[in-house]
Amino acid sequence: MTTDTDSAVTDEIPVDDDAAPALRGVTDRDAVRQAREQKVGERPGTLQIRENALKPRLFMISYDEKSYKEREFTSYDELRTYYLSTPQQQHWLDVRGYGDLPLMERIMNDFDLPPLQMEDVLGDYQRAKVDVFGDNQLFLVSRMTDFTPNCDIEDDQLSIFTGSNFIISFQDDYEDCLDSVRNRIRSGKSQILRSSPQYLAYALTDVVLDHYYPTMAAIGDYIETLEDDIFRGRPNRRLLARILRIKKDITRFRRLVYPERDKLAELLRLPDDVLPENIKLFYRDCYDHAIQALDLAESYRESISSLVDLYLSSQSNRMNEVMKVLTIISSIFIPLSFVVGLYGMNFQREDEHGHVMPMNMPELYSPLGYPITVAVLILIVTVQLVYFYRKGWLTND
Repeated sequence: MTTDTDSAVTDEIPVDDDAAPALRGVTDRDAVRQAREQKVGERPGTLQIRENALKPRLFMISYDEKSYKEREFTSYDELRTYYLSTPQQQHWLDVRGYGDLPLMERIMNDFDLPPLQMEDVLGDYQRAKVDVFGDNQLFLVSRMTDFTPNCDIEDDQLSIFTGSNFIISFQDDYEDCLDSVRNRIRSGKSQILRSSPQYLAYALTDVVLDHYYPTMAAIGDYIETLEDDIFRGRPNRRLLARILRIKKDITRFRRLVYPERDKLAELLRLPDDVLPENIKLFYRDCYDHAIQALDLAESYRESISSLVDLYLSSQSNRMNEVMKVLTIISSIFIPLSFVVGLYGMNFQREDEHGHVMPMNMPELYSPLGYPITVAVLILIVTVQLVYFYRKGWLTND
């Protein structure tokens, strides 16, 4: 087994601040914005490059049963010349970045790619799907996902064209989740080296599906963290915002998995002359993975809905505790306020003629009136507290 790995690039391509938005996953708001930016009335198949698209980088892995060669090309002409000079090998052309419309048009024309599908590629927010074109060639769209440290779900589009001795993959970012496939080719022992390009297309689809599971595992861990925060008695508006945000992410994740499942089901229904039975066998395994991912997404959706109910219940319990304390305090001071207010009334001891009126609070002139009143107030409080305690109103049980 021989390997030849080189690079025609000597300097790293800088990524400036203006290109930074393209490095992030497309959110629902981004999708709406992109939809609004579409020009109404354009001829179908018109290619458009979205704003802030990254400059394309061209990677190619050429392989056969005995060897492989991997390199990055700085010149498309050089790549095309190399491709035409090695028709006996299989080729994986990996295009990362869309920011060069003439280059995209050349690739489309040189590899006979349909304009409608290329329009979907550059639109960069398509649902997972499969189309058949040309001589039983396939166009596949998948959504790559990742759960970021900021607890958001990012997703990027992976578009794949299959040909007789090549596949072409397009993505808008320089980083992806496909290194495991590249490493399998580099190992020199993978079945990819001995199979058709359709098998490589399956391998790329499979690794995208496999990366759904770390995303879901991270979501599950995050949900458990939120649940622990609620049980520890720390519900607040910030926690509610985190719950609602992850609920939105889970809903978005479900919208990614559903089309992926439908795409795989459609692949399995293709005729054998389009997708051979030996390749369908692997896609059936992918279909099972998609079903499992969808079941987990449904389970997480139910969990986060229960978490919202738990948060609201916890908030209600806290409010009830506060109201109970305030009610007890009010209940204690109501009779005290009554007694104090009663003796605060200004009734005269004598009338205008100097006659004593014995019914006008005679205890006000008693030398023990004040201590007796204080004792009565203390007795009232004591009786109330004993009563509340026996009723269990002073405990949290």
